Amino acid sequence: MKLSLVLKAVLAAAAVVCLPGVAASGSGAGVSMVVGKLTSQPIGHYEFCKLNRAECSQRLPSAPPRKLTPERWAAIERVNTSVNARITPKRDKLIYGREEVWTYPVTEGDCEDFALLKRRELAAKGFSLSNLLLTVVRKPDGEGHAILTVRTADGDFVLDNLDPKVRRWNETGYVYVKRQSSRDTGRWLSIESRGDMLVGSVR
Repeated sequence: MKLSLVLKAVLAAAAVVCLPGVAASGSGAGVSMVVGKLTSQPIGHYEFCKLNRAECSQRLPSAPPRKLTPERWAAIERVNTSVNARITPKRDKLIYGREEVWTYPVTEGDCEDFALLKRRELAAKGFSLSNLLLTVVRKPDGEGHAILTVRTADGDFVLDNLDPKVRRWNETGYVYVKRQSSRDTGRWLSIESRGDMLVGSVR
């Protein structure tokens, strides 16, 4: 009887798959952002939505984020690496002659363009848009920056054109300002209320 219990415990332990940066317990407690009230939409996203109304008018069902399986983690890493390799970082001012142009990049783009493309590619792989959220942060030097947050049952992770690794949101050194609502693609919620800013960022 005791041997059987020990064997079951060993097999259970062997079945636990620990993903990079993910606790074995699978609990997202303390590793997910706490969002606040409805806040202003970044001007670049507002202009993007005027040209892409269908993308910014989706009402999403309220559902808890999914478990981060090895397959889903691998997909997140592949998309992050692929987009970062394919797109050359370049400021909107140099590409378009003005700031805050949010669009899907083809060969070059600013930080928000990277985030938009990663969001679209992960959505095509079956990730819900309610868990793929454009996010505005402030870098340690005070400059505004945009990244993609992926919500999971194991916490929130960020895909960043300035970092080859996918990291937990609280391991980046950023100050989090606002992000898309998980229930409405055209609305934004505060994380830390620090006002609007330009979000172009190229290392």
